Amino acid sequence: MASAVSTATPLDKQLARFKEIHVGGAQYLDRLTAGDREAIPLLVQVGKLVDQIYIRQHWSGNEALHSHVYGLEPRDTKLELGLQLFKGPWGLDEEQFIKSIKEEDKDGNVHEKIHIPHEPPQHGNYYPDDIKKQEYLDWVASLEGQAKANAESYYYVVKRDATGQLYSVPYSEEYKDFLVPASDLLQQAARLVSDQSLAKFLKTRADAFISNDYVDSDVDWLRISKESALDVTCGPYENYTDKMFSIRAAYEFYLHARDFDSSAILAKFSSRLQDMEDQLPVDDLYKAKGLHPPAIITVNQLYSGGDVAVPMTAAYNLPNDEAPIKIAGSKLVIIKNVQEGKFEKVLRPIAEQVLDADQVKKVEFEAFFQHVLMHEVAHSLGPHFLVRHKETKVRTALEEYHSAMEEAKADIAGLYAVGLLLKDGTLSGGPDAESFYMTYLASAFRSIRFGITEAHGLGQAMQFEYLKEQGGFAYDADTHKFRVVMDKIEAAVSSLTTRILVLQGDGDKAKVKEFVDRYGIISPEVKHALDTLENLGVPVDVYPNYRILEDGTI
Repeated sequence: MASAVSTATPLDKQLARFKEIHVGGAQYLDRLTAGDREAIPLLVQVGKLVDQIYIRQHWSGNEALHSHVYGLEPRDTKLELGLQLFKGPWGLDEEQFIKSIKEEDKDGNVHEKIHIPHEPPQHGNYYPDDIKKQEYLDWVASLEGQAKANAESYYYVVKRDATGQLYSVPYSEEYKDFLVPASDLLQQAARLVSDQSLAKFLKTRADAFISNDYVDSDVDWLRISKESALDVTCGPYENYTDKMFSIRAAYEFYLHARDFDSSAILAKFSSRLQDMEDQLPVDDLYKAKGLHPPAIITVNQLYSGGDVAVPMTAAYNLPNDEAPIKIAGSKLVIIKNVQEGKFEKVLRPIAEQVLDADQVKKVEFEAFFQHVLMHEVAHSLGPHFLVRHKETKVRTALEEYHSAMEEAKADIAGLYAVGLLLKDGTLSGGPDAESFYMTYLASAFRSIRFGITEAHGLGQAMQFEYLKEQGGFAYDADTHKFRVVMDKIEAAVSSLTTRILVLQGDGDKAKVKEFVDRYGIISPEVKHALDTLENLGVPVDVYPNYRILEDGTI
């Protein structure tokens, strides 16, 4: 039987938005022992298994689609690259680059073999495809005790039985075919790595894959020694794929080599967390006390898998589960080699096109790098529970708006914190305020280009429009260039920081919706700039070529 793939939008257009960068390689392995090096191929295998888990989590037809595409003869390497980058059949702006999979039977009749929704399902593959939001909410409300906890857990999927009733299934069962071999590989790697704190994490994470209890291993991950030359992130973490409730966690995997020199420089910021919290421009009701400073490390990526679709992650602050955070805080991982690739291949060309010529020269890598650091630190700032209903999480109250609001909070509160550190001299000797604000303005276009259906892009669009309304950014209709208005930007950033933190802490979803609807837009002047970048072929982001798989280092 013949098989056909039809494209809804030119795949070439999607792929042209990304530039390849080389990731990993022998230059990052100098500090590794022989055992560390021997563990690397085992860990890469874990990453590949985690990738298979996320393919299943993304949407219900994803495994069949991947199997079909990777089974085509002759191979379609361009289509394979599309699936590798996006993890499914939708590119940026949720545009389909695979419209349908059709099959011709022996009688010459063409049938749809795999139905592909026009856009990614809001529920991912964590819930039945026919579920309605209210049905889920009513079901959860009917439960008590452990059954209710499971239904609202990060680590359970929701199924429907033969009678139509909903029930919960632990990840350990749902993904058993991948988690069991991944657990075995983690145990093997634990016996090889030189750092005992890393070995402990690999062992307890291996156990968690079987038990479905992730708290202890998350704590062990947070306590991996800063002297460990390897760093591994492996497990269910981010909630973006569950767009309906932002609850279910997607599996991801990162293998990194520690960058000791940069880590030493950046670690000094962690001690300032509570001080930054205390200086936020909000009433004390919205400020947390007794914050755990996040562990901060800088790494160079060697390999990744799972929930790592483009745009490439340049930093992350984990875990998201409040239980281990209460015990041991969180850990900020800054991926330096990925950030350098983004800056050179994407941000600098964007700045040259969208900023006034006199401001382009102030766009610096160190300003970009340090704001990413502050973005991740700022995820810990502000309210995580409602100020008047202290047992209700902000995430729960805001539902589908939470991710975009949280990314906006991290961006703008991080920029506000940069201003504090510049004034007290902590950031002396590096980029000045102009560099931070002008680099931030250029970086806004980088994020918005991801599309406002994506949390980071929507969050950045809201910031951009608010700051422009407040006079912090200005647009020249003759040159079609943007600039930072230095005598207004600081007040605009403070105002937006206050607005977002209060919206989160109050948890009034209707007011949040009003804010998102008003500011989460693409204005005509921004659209003109985005179209110009697209027409000139300026890439949106980068994608990895994992050298560690090719250059013989493992």
